[in-house]
Amino acid sequence: MKKLFLIIALISVSLVNAQAYKGKGDQKFQIAANFQDEASGLNVSYDYGLGENFSVGFASTYALGIDSRLDADFGDRFDLEARFNANLSNVINVDDNFDLYPGLNLSLKNFGGHIGARYFFSDGFGVFTEANFPLAKYSNDKSEISYYIHNQFTVNIGATFSL
Repeated sequence: MKKLFLIIALISVSLVNAQAYKGKGDQKFQIAANFQDEASGLNVSYDYGLGENFSVGFASTYALGIDSRLDADFGDRFDLEARFNANLSNVINVDDNFDLYPGLNLSLKNFGGHIGARYFFSDGFGVFTEANFPLAKYSNDKSEISYYIHNQFTVNIGATFSL
């Protein structure tokens, strides 16, 4: 099934003309599955282009599937972050449909970084993946649930839309 999807995606790519990041005023909305050691969940993000190579936005993650040994309430499951991206699509010039974007984020749980990549099949729809990692945790107290949720390396995989 994965091979079939890949073949269809590659054929579709050759037939369309899309651009992953258009610069100032560009808007992207993304929805993804979030994977981390102690939980899995849902991630949504929005990015707004401020210049040819940078954008700002926000992201939110809600942990749904949490390890049974953790007793997490809404505040433990929820995270909100402001983000800054350096959109490198026109710098690396791989393909107009591809955007590589490293960035920084400041969340309710930590200060961190991320690196993501998105690929557009049409002007409005694409796929993306993003790796997030904390650079500075607000607390290293292992008795707090927030130490285990949203405060580690995470991966998002999902769909991206041009608005």
